Amino acid sequence: MNKRKIINDPVYGFITIDHPLIFDVIQHPFFQRLRHIRQLGLTDMVYPGALHTRFHHALGAMHLMTNALTILAGKGIDITPEEREATLVAILLHDIGHGPFSHTLEETLLPDVHHESLSYLMMRRLNEDFGGALTLALKIFRNSYERRFFHDLVSSQLDMDRLDYLRRDCFFTGVMEGAVGVDRLINMLHVCDDEIVVEEKGIYSVENFLQARRLMYWQVYLHKTAVSAERMLVNIIKRAQSLSRAGEVLPASDSLSYFLRHAVALPEFQEDQTTLNHFGRLDDHDIWGAVKWWRSHPDEILSRLCGQLLERRLFQIQLSTRPISKTFLEDIRQAITRDVQVLKADAFYFLSHGVLTNEAYVTEKKPIRILLKSGEVKEVSAASELANIQALSKIVRKNFVCWPKHVSLTD
Repeated sequence: MNKRKIINDPVYGFITIDHPLIFDVIQHPFFQRLRHIRQLGLTDMVYPGALHTRFHHALGAMHLMTNALTILAGKGIDITPEEREATLVAILLHDIGHGPFSHTLEETLLPDVHHESLSYLMMRRLNEDFGGALTLALKIFRNSYERRFFHDLVSSQLDMDRLDYLRRDCFFTGVMEGAVGVDRLINMLHVCDDEIVVEEKGIYSVENFLQARRLMYWQVYLHKTAVSAERMLVNIIKRAQSLSRAGEVLPASDSLSYFLRHAVALPEFQEDQTTLNHFGRLDDHDIWGAVKWWRSHPDEILSRLCGQLLERRLFQIQLSTRPISKTFLEDIRQAITRDVQVLKADAFYFLSHGVLTNEAYVTEKKPIRILLKSGEVKEVSAASELANIQALSKIVRKNFVCWPKHVSLTD
């Protein structure tokens, strides 16, 4: 079978697959599942073009990794064929542990089970299926390989994952403020003291990258309408869980039913292959199919929430730099009880509040380092002449509260 393939990508053009192992990994059901998981969840309710998938993103990140490794090799960095293949596999599988509507799932069906942990467990399963061929990729993914710069390319504050999703999300949403000079950034990469650095002449590209991240978070990832839709889905899943665990049989796929009925923690994934198998079959279709079924369910809370989400009758949402007061939340609960006509104990299904966090660049994490022409290496904010790097390193938080539009806070 010919395992050399060329894929036509709308962002980069042709992406070449020239490693038989990579072809086989892409063909695996765990990876094919990513075709059915949207990269941006419910963001298409704001930007109708945001329908690209995690499958697209994984291939794009692998393409950028191919370019980065070629650039580094051209600068005299010794990279063996085995290291090259393993790094490509590591970036290809970096998001394989994402579920449908990832953050919604992590909050409801899989509390405290992070997608990074599931990615590692799924990679271990793939390694078994491929007779240990992914062992080096697993080391790079976990940052246990002695040449640490490979992990920097997979997971850091300037990695191929972030470069692809910014470029790709900008393309599909049409939000041009997120445009990033990906090619120039990759061409400016180098290795110093076994860490990825950016050559000094690429510093303005780094600044543009960080600014784009800040803007994309407010305009896309944390857009208030998308947040409202996501919170409605969270409440739908919570209601379905409550009914399922009380003995109600809800129409749903086998895999979704499994997670609705069972409280699953990380040890279950580690010890029970059934749990990982169910997760490996769960995608957006399970959720949307269930929501369409539940729209006609006799439980009025579940059916009402599902109908409103399907018809895009979303909660109104308010953002504030100040904490949401308990008095204000109580006023909303009282109004929901009155206008939605539900018990006060059930009012929380029509209410959501929390904090949105925008982290463009976090200095406490492993920093982005600049290789100066003098040979000295400095953290980007120390190397930059522009004051906005310092501003971008500040974590910005906004409080939110959302509830049905027809609920009036005035009697």
